[in-house]
Amino acid sequence: MTETIKAEALTLAPALQDLFYTLHAAPELGRHEHHTASVIRAHLTALGISHISLAETGTLAVIQGRGPGRTIGFRADIDALPITEETGLPYASRTPGVMHACGHDFHTAALLGAAELFQRRRGDFNGNVKLFFQPDEEGDGGAARMIAAGGMENPHVDAMLCCHVESGIPTGTLTVRSGPICAASNPFTVTIRGKGTHGAKPHLGTDVIVAGAQIVTALQTISSRRTSPAEPVIVTVGTFHSGTAGNVMPEEAVLTGILRTMGGEARARVKNDFRSVVTGIAAGMGVEAEIEIFESYPGCRNDPAVTGLLRRSAAKILGESNILELPEPSLGTDDFGYFSDIVPGCYYYIGVGNTEKGFTCPNHNPHFAADPDALPLAVAVEVQAALDYLAQEA
Repeated sequence: MTETIKAEALTLAPALQDLFYTLHAAPELGRHEHHTASVIRAHLTALGISHISLAETGTLAVIQGRGPGRTIGFRADIDALPITEETGLPYASRTPGVMHACGHDFHTAALLGAAELFQRRRGDFNGNVKLFFQPDEEGDGGAARMIAAGGMENPHVDAMLCCHVESGIPTGTLTVRSGPICAASNPFTVTIRGKGTHGAKPHLGTDVIVAGAQIVTALQTISSRRTSPAEPVIVTVGTFHSGTAGNVMPEEAVLTGILRTMGGEARARVKNDFRSVVTGIAAGMGVEAEIEIFESYPGCRNDPAVTGLLRRSAAKILGESNILELPEPSLGTDDFGYFSDIVPGCYYYIGVGNTEKGFTCPNHNPHFAADPDALPLAVAVEVQAALDYLAQEA
């Protein structure tokens, strides 16, 4: 059956590539994926697959097997990034300032390809396959909204899988690890308020820019001096806005950024350390600091049993030697963690790098491009994993 699945997926390659090019050329930002949703829904309708809209621009599809059984879910994110594409590809973005620089168009095309094979094979398995075409992964988390809207029920999802492109490994390979794989994130805003004055009379004011600079520098000690070197923690200050003229000490400075940890105790500790550093320096510099730390993505943790199944299924398609072990978790974030916090899940990376074609740039880069030849392989892995999971006894 495995060879048949792979062969069937390879016959879809031309159609998959056309679909991928269509999606890539018309990227849309989170909460605005109306055209993308229409393409997805039209494709599902043409395949005769039942689906509903969920979380505004999201789409949830269900493929029922021949009889009762468990339900496995797949997530494909559909939104793009506010990046101007510079690949020069013939199917490059036609939307100024917006680009599929993270491979969400690839994820969507691959899952639609898998949907076609699931629909063909619905007489071969018991149970159900649910397909989550999820909006706004790059924004405030469409996964949570799909869950809140009831996406995990009717039928109840027992396990979730999620494929993500990786240009750092070649087409034909896959990498995964059990346990933590993506970071939890906490965006923050710090507003520093002081007393403005003429730049020639600094003693008459309190300098919010100097205080902000001290805070930015000291925050780096959270990872370098307050955290074990073996524990992944990142504190990023991404913006620092203050002042209107070179000879004026302003009254306000605003810093924004993000904390990244592997969740749990580390997440709570880093947030406390952050508040301690900021308030301590603010007090010492004679300014006030208002701190806002927001709860964002919870991090992704791969279930050992589901990850083991994914490895075995992928090896049937790609070969044992092409299933690579991810040595350490990524400090990147993904809202798939909302799904895998509810049911056992596995988040894995499919290789889309191709040196000969020049597909080597990392995600979130204006030159990023995924190798279209990897599409049928991603499809075959998804289908094989689902069939293997549903064939297991509950």
